[in-house]
Amino acid sequence: MLPRGYYLNTRAKEVNKMNELKVAIVGLDSSHSIQFASRMNAPDCDPKLRVDGLRVVSCMRFETPFQDKEGLDARQKQLESWGIKVTESFDECVYDCDAIMLEINDPAYHLEYFEKAVKLGKPIFLDKPMADTYAAGKAIYDLAAKHGAKVCSSSSLRFVTAVAEAKKEMSNPDYVSVYGALGIALAGSSVVWYGVHTMEMLQKLMGPGAVSVNAIPDGKGVICIVKYKNGNRGVVELNTNSYIYGGMVRTKDKVHFFSVDMSMAYTLQLREIASFFKGGDSPVSLEDTLEVMDLLDTAQRSLDSGKEESLNGSY
Repeated sequence: MLPRGYYLNTRAKEVNKMNELKVAIVGLDSSHSIQFASRMNAPDCDPKLRVDGLRVVSCMRFETPFQDKEGLDARQKQLESWGIKVTESFDECVYDCDAIMLEINDPAYHLEYFEKAVKLGKPIFLDKPMADTYAAGKAIYDLAAKHGAKVCSSSSLRFVTAVAEAKKEMSNPDYVSVYGALGIALAGSSVVWYGVHTMEMLQKLMGPGAVSVNAIPDGKGVICIVKYKNGNRGVVELNTNSYIYGGMVRTKDKVHFFSVDMSMAYTLQLREIASFFKGGDSPVSLEDTLEVMDLLDTAQRSLDSGKEESLNGSY
C-alpha cells in the first residue's frame, strides 16, 4: 500500500515542476556550470543550498583554453545524470528555455555569445567578469540598451553575507580596503579574470565614482590603489596562492572589519538570479557592472604601463 498522502505529494511536485523556469546554460568550461546546475537540479543537493523555481534543461559545451575535451566530457556526464541535455549547438541549447545563463569561463567569448543571446528577448545572467576588456564590456552594455534586454552580470562576492553586512554597517565609507585571490588565467589577463571577485567587493562597498587605478605588482600578487572623484580611496589586494576574502570599511573615526564565508556564496547569488529571472529588478545595475569592468581593464593597463591610469568612462 502506498503511504498516505502519496498522490497529493506527487501532484504537488508535478505542479512545482510545471511552474519552474527552464534555464539554458551556455558554456561548460567553468565549474560554475556545475555549481549552479547542482543547486537547481541535483536530487541530492543539500536543502540549505538548493534554489527552487529554476530548472536547467540544456547546456552548450565547447572547448576553450580553460577546459579541454576530457574535462568537458566529465562535466557533461555529471549534467546528464541530473537530466540536462548537453549539446554543441547554440540554437538547440536555447530553443526551449525561459532564461539564459552565460557561464563561459574565458571572458574573451562573452561578447560573441552575448550578441547571440540578447537577440532572443530572454533574461540573461552573464557570469563574471563582464568581458575580457572594457571595449568588449561597453559593447555588451550598448547591445543590452539597444535591445532593451534584461541583463544581470556579477561575481558571487557581491552577495555574500559579510559584504552585505559591511555595506549596511557603513553605507558611505571614506576608505575601503579589500583582499582576495589572484588566480592565474590560462589565457588573457589574470587581473581581469580573477581580480573581478575582489574588485566587485570594492565597487559594492564604495559605490560608483572611481577615476583612476594604480596597480603595483609585488612578490605576493598585485595591489591596486583606486582614487575617487570625491577624494575617497580604495585598496584592492590581489594575492596569489591564497583564496580567502575580506577587508574593512571605515570613515575618519569608525571602522568595520569583515571576513568572507564562501560556503553559501553560489546559493546567495543564485537566489538573486532566480528573482531576476522571474521578473524582479536586477540586483546590480549594468552601469555598476561596467564600472567593475573598467576598473579591471584600467588595473591591467596600469600594470602594463607601470603608472597610474585613468578609467575609460565616468561613473
